[in-house]
Amino acid sequence: MQPIEGFSVLVTGGGSGLGAAVARHMAARGARVTICGRRAERLAAVARDIGPNCHAEPGDIARAGDRARIVAAALAHGGGLQGLVNAAANMLQGEITALEEARLLDILHVNVVAGMMMTGLCVPHLARDGGAVVFFGSVHARRSFPRASPYAASKGAVEVLARVLAAELGPKGIRVNCIIPGAVPTEINVRAGLATPESNLARLKSMEEDHPLGRIGRPEEIAEAVDYLLRAQWTTGAALVVDGGLSLGMSRK
Repeated sequence: MQPIEGFSVLVTGGGSGLGAAVARHMAARGARVTICGRRAERLAAVARDIGPNCHAEPGDIARAGDRARIVAAALAHGGGLQGLVNAAANMLQGEITALEEARLLDILHVNVVAGMMMTGLCVPHLARDGGAVVFFGSVHARRSFPRASPYAASKGAVEVLARVLAAELGPKGIRVNCIIPGAVPTEINVRAGLATPESNLARLKSMEEDHPLGRIGRPEEIAEAVDYLLRAQWTTGAALVVDGGLSLGMSRK
């Protein structure tokens, strides 16, 4: 495993959810972390909570100018770049007959295109330091849930993308992997207007019997798996499923 002390990592979508959990985990273990996101106040609050190992750089990764500024900030804070975690994502659910094309394209842009462009921008720096990229897929791309086709399609594309980039960037010394998280209490449904914090947690907990392990996950469990993928020297092209068995389609009932 690559040493974590002094490890420089950029986490997109670091102001909430799994991105924030990854940032907390890495910074607590000595990494220099830069987080980015569109909500400046929330981002700053997360960075203050984490401490001096974390720098907040507000910005929208869907915009080319913001991406360049974010990468520059990560290089300045970390003294280089060994890791990129593409955790930023938007959620869209609905019947296929009612989807608005503009909204669908926005989801694909944020969840797929922006992560691709951010990765390309980081390649020269990651190649210099022998770095790694971790994309965030989803159990939605492994198990079919009604009304989730936009989000599932975007996350399926991300999983394929990570595998292709592993082959493309391996000769440059860059490892690319994908984490497949399951049901974990985060804010993505709330931000999308699909739930309140209380109803989101209740919905997730109602799924506990669908997990062979009998419970939903914790954000820090996903963060530990991302840590492994960032630093495992001989792991690339992997899709690491961390979902308590939800994607198996089994039930404890």
